[in-house]
Amino acid sequence: MRVIPGEVKTAEFHAHLLGSVAPRPICFASTIDNEGHANLSPFSFFNAFGSKPPILIFSPARRVRDNTIKHTLENVYANNEVVINMVNYDMVQQMSLASCEYPQGVSEFEKAGFTPIASDFVKPFRVKEAPVSIECKVLQIIETGQEGGAANLVICEVLCMHIDDHILDEHGKIDPHKIDLVARMGGDYYCRASGASVFEVAKPNTKLGIGIDALPANVRNSTVLTGNHLGLLGNCTSIPVTGNINNDGRLVQILSDFSSDKERRLKALHHYAKELLDTGDIDQAWQILLV
Repeated sequence: MRVIPGEVKTAEFHAHLLGSVAPRPICFASTIDNEGHANLSPFSFFNAFGSKPPILIFSPARRVRDNTIKHTLENVYANNEVVINMVNYDMVQQMSLASCEYPQGVSEFEKAGFTPIASDFVKPFRVKEAPVSIECKVLQIIETGQEGGAANLVICEVLCMHIDDHILDEHGKIDPHKIDLVARMGGDYYCRASGASVFEVAKPNTKLGIGIDALPANVRNSTVLTGNHLGLLGNCTSIPVTGNINNDGRLVQILSDFSSDKERRLKALHHYAKELLDTGDIDQAWQILLV
């Protein structure tokens, strides 16, 4: 399937784009109009883009269906301030309710049952229920177009972060399981970033990894090992020297069972190495692969 912008309806392209560029963090933006009315609305065109200065960017895009702009955009043009609240699983249904397009002047805080609390540096309120609230001044708004679906990049500088102590671990860092964030997928789908869906990938070596291209050919071309397994091996700084593994009972059994069948022996060794890699035992996996 090939999809080219302009050759399909904007709504159709929009659906493909949001279904593939996902999951996306949610900016739950609190703003205020010139009469002091609070507004609260979620946006999934959002991310962090720097830490010195600390920059967040979100986009209240022009509506695809009728090419109108949202109250949030009007408010940041008027006041150049916003509070970006992070959304966790406990508040996702209320957040969804706040996305309803209530008339100007109607408070989504009240409609969605959130508690507004005063910010320290900006006029818009924070959401008390949010695990993290980030007070920002708006540095610039970049309009990318004038048609429905066009982005309006709201570039924000962080003035202050408010972090709920309950989401911190024993080292004072944000615990991904405690913050329990949700993210936006395509259509009506969301995902929950905690529990079994959260996993760790070690940072690449400060020294250069040998690369997948440097792996032995029978390993690189394995029909058992996946790209992830090869990535783990390629991230090592050298191919280790074969050690004494005669005390490995399973290896001895594989060598005995397939002593006369090289192809099946190799496949059995790769299955064993795969299990070791899946448990994080890279050193032992190397020893099996180098037999």
